[in-house]
Amino acid sequence: MINGKKIIVVMPAYNAELTLEKTYNEIPFEIVDDVVLVDDKSSDNTSILAEKIGIKHVITHEKNKGYGGNQKSCYNKALAIGGDIVIMLHPDYQYTPKLIHSMAYLIANDVYPVVLGSRILGNGALKGGMPMYKYIANRFLTLTQNILVGQKLSEYHTGYRAFSKEVLEGIKYNENSDDFVFDNQMLSQIIYKDFDIAEITCPTKYFDEASSINFKRSVTYGLGVLSTSFKHFFTRIGIYKWDLLK
Repeated sequence: MINGKKIIVVMPAYNAELTLEKTYNEIPFEIVDDVVLVDDKSSDNTSILAEKIGIKHVITHEKNKGYGGNQKSCYNKALAIGGDIVIMLHPDYQYTPKLIHSMAYLIANDVYPVVLGSRILGNGALKGGMPMYKYIANRFLTLTQNILVGQKLSEYHTGYRAFSKEVLEGIKYNENSDDFVFDNQMLSQIIYKDFDIAEITCPTKYFDEASSINFKRSVTYGLGVLSTSFKHFFTRIGIYKWDLLK
């Protein structure tokens, strides 16, 4: 805990057997109270390994629910076991658990209710091996999103995120998509509800075992991001009412 606030790390997992233990071992348990892992019907032994290394809360989906569906299970469980600060950490070791301290303290000390680990600040993405086409798409989408939703974030597409309980309870994330666009819908909801967002520089790693989506799925994701941003914009200026933002 920090300042009496219970800290939960949630790990949305899919075929993470090769990297899970390394990621788990770097979690700072001097401040982290509990870990929740949701296995989205992996074809490997992710769930078995999670229990073996000591993760107490392991949820296994009987059918694949997608990245967004996985996160819903993560956040619902974290709130159910009393989490005050919930940090999403991918178990593929693409993001370092060593930033959990910084992210948690910002929320625990009531500085910000949301903290994102940005790969763009400090050129972490390119240094870590992000493919150039993904970097260019990231910059284009982020610029467009900032204009449409009225924010100044360095990126909207990081998977390293921390939230206060009040944020999770204040938005309708369970009504979001079960696909990858879930992340952007969630940020849209957070921004629309006027929760302040902090960003910290985050190195990242691209390697064979790290999870990533292919070009076709990336295009689908990009179109979903644009749709989300335009719906936010039209709702913000009062000519459309998007149910997810109510």
